[in-house]
Formats: sequence, C-alpha cells, structure tokens
Amino acid sequence: MTTVAIAGSTGLTGSNILSTLSNVSNVNTIHAFARRDLPAGAKLTAIVSTDSATWAARYPSDAQLFFSALGTTRAAAGGVEGQRKVDHDLALELAKAAKAAGTRAYVLISSSGASSTSPLAYPKMKGELEEAVKALNFDHTVILRPGLIVGERAEARAFEVVLRKTAIFMGGVGGNRFKDFWAQDVDVIAKAAVRAGMDCIEGKEVEKVKLLSQSDIVQLGRTEWKA
Repeated sequence: MTTVAIAGSTGLTGSNILSTLSNVSNVNTIHAFARRDLPAGAKLTAIVSTDSATWAARYPSDAQLFFSALGTTRAAAGGVEGQRKVDHDLALELAKAAKAAGTRAYVLISSSGASSTSPLAYPKMKGELEEAVKALNFDHTVILRPGLIVGERAEARAFEVVLRKTAIFMGGVGGNRFKDFWAQDVDVIAKAAVRAGMDCIEGKEVEKVKLLSQSDIVQLGRTEWKA
C-alpha cells in the first residue's frame, strides 16, 4: 500500500489528481496541502494552513510519492514575482522537504514549452523548477508537460476561456485527435500523473527521470489508463 502527498490539491489539475488517487486501490493515505478545508475522504489527511510558508515543515515523513500541482496566475499573484513565489519557490521548497523526508518518487505538473533558457517569464520559471527538482536526485522524477488544460477553472482569463471552448468544440466535432496534440482534458492529465507515479513506486518504471509530453500524457491517461 502506498502513502502519497500532494500540493495544489484545490486547483484544477490537483483536485483531479486527488480524486483519482482516492479511487486507486493501492493508495491508502493521501496527505493533501491546502489553504482551505478539503472535502472529507476516507483516505484523506488534510494539511490545511493559509500560511503556505509552514507547509514544508509539516511534510509527512511516511509519504513515498509526492505530486506537485501548484500553480497560480500572474493576475491572481499580483505580478510575475508573486507568481514565481508559488509556482517556483514554494514548489521547490516542498520538493526539498520531500527529498529530506525520504520520499522516493516526485511527480511535477509543469507546462509545454518549459525551458530554463526561455526569454519568457512563465516557461523560464517552469524550466528552472524542472532543473532544480531533477538536481534533488529522487529515485524517480516524473515531469508532465501538458498543453492547454481543458477543464472548468474557478478563475480563468478571457482568452483561456475562448481557447478551452475551442478545444471542446474541436473535440466534439472531429474527435480527440483534433485537440489532443495541443490541449488535454484535465482528468486525462491527472490519470497520467497518477499512473506514472504509481509505476515508479510499484517497480514498473526504470527511468530515473521521465518526461511526459502531450502525446505521452494522452496515451498514459486515456489509452492505457488502468486504476
């Protein structure tokens, strides 16, 4: 049986990872970091604090597998630096806490185009985080790079709403092949993350660092998905 931890559990992708984990029979305990109360669950141990600076110190010592789905928008964070504090600094701080606690496998929800050499702030930040967590030398590090994430967000920018509706329309008219190469359903991303992480713990993954592209995510999270 596997004990997992997750950060970003109230966000779009993180909440889907949480619900997916709840239905995986080999998972018995889920430690979930959150700023607000989470719905009760038989496997759930919520780590709730509005002060995320305290989260790393509360990282569970028994977690074998950690999912990082932290993320905010520039607007919600009040600018690029505020976004970096969440998407990079907090994420890295928790990754370091996971490594120190003996967590074996780390799964990161990154972004398509992530690169530490990018001239753009967001993909550069994501790329720098990827490099930093790889350097921590977990037994296994899995990085997912989804494209546009299709799902209903509590807060969404106008252009994102248009893009998501376009992706949904294209999927409805022409089937998934018309959107899978640039936009992925959030439940597919969550399932791919969970399957990839569990494969590491169950000894089915031999690669130390595994990068999942958009096509890999679709294959693992939809085509080959098994709970």
